[in-house]
Amino acid sequence: MKNDLMRIAFRGLVILSTSIALCGVAAAQNNQEKGVINGRSGATMTIQTQDSGNVTVLLTPDTQVEEPEGVFRRKHLSMTALVPGLSVDVKGYVNDKNQLVAGTVTFHGSDLQTAEDIQAGLTPTEQQVQQNQKQIAAQKQQIQQQQAEIQAQQEASAKHAAEIAANKAAIAAANKRFGELGDYNILGEVTVLFGNDKVTIEDQYKPQLLQLAQQAKGITAYILQVKGYASKVGSAALNEKLSTERAENVADFLEQQGQVPLTNILAPGAMGTSRQVAPDTSTEGQAENRRVVVRILQNKGIAGT
Repeated sequence: MKNDLMRIAFRGLVILSTSIALCGVAAAQNNQEKGVINGRSGATMTIQTQDSGNVTVLLTPDTQVEEPEGVFRRKHLSMTALVPGLSVDVKGYVNDKNQLVAGTVTFHGSDLQTAEDIQAGLTPTEQQVQQNQKQIAAQKQQIQQQQAEIQAQQEASAKHAAEIAANKAAIAAANKRFGELGDYNILGEVTVLFGNDKVTIEDQYKPQLLQLAQQAKGITAYILQVKGYASKVGSAALNEKLSTERAENVADFLEQQGQVPLTNILAPGAMGTSRQVAPDTSTEGQAENRRVVVRILQNKGIAGT
């Protein structure tokens, strides 16, 4: 009888200890924030919330990135999908630096597509920037000419005013696109070209990628931005698939061979046939458009510039 009582008491202690431990885990993961990612820097990201303003989120190798698929299923994704503009739900705990350490980050596929569309316009090529700047200068000159015509021809003032307003809107829209890139310094870049219908990295580009990865590791709070593109040969669906697989293969190489943590890789996915750098009417032009562009980015706030 005495032994039976001791066994019952022991089982009660085990159940109580387990309950306390589970409560501790639940308490550690009871912080939750919903918002839109507005920055990535090293292993941290910031989200803009409705109630708390900007919240700093720390990503760790244990962070789970998930996309709901139905009521009970969830698709597990890489942290490279956490791009600025993405609406997320973060659950975790707050550390002693007042950072929300992410246990899980959840988002919906439609929100990811929206964020990728935004990213597709974040980083114009240098050539495109120069071209747009020339267009802006031309538009400013046109505005000045129109203003002179307004003064000389009062009867056409209403028409000219409408044209001026339209041109100012175009300039503001272009400046807004450039302002997104203005948050970061580009400290290094490598372009990897691919054969037609090919997604495998050729050996000649691997030393360049490894050198870029080594360079990035010496930079405080760096981010490697990976963007995949395709030529316009073939269907849009096929080109989207090719550009996705090319970007993923380069990101995998940087992680596995270059030893770059996934927390420091930003891969918005398929850019498809957007941002063509050469005419697709020639074989040479098509070859230039089948590419992945990798850039080292550093937030200007951290660089002090």
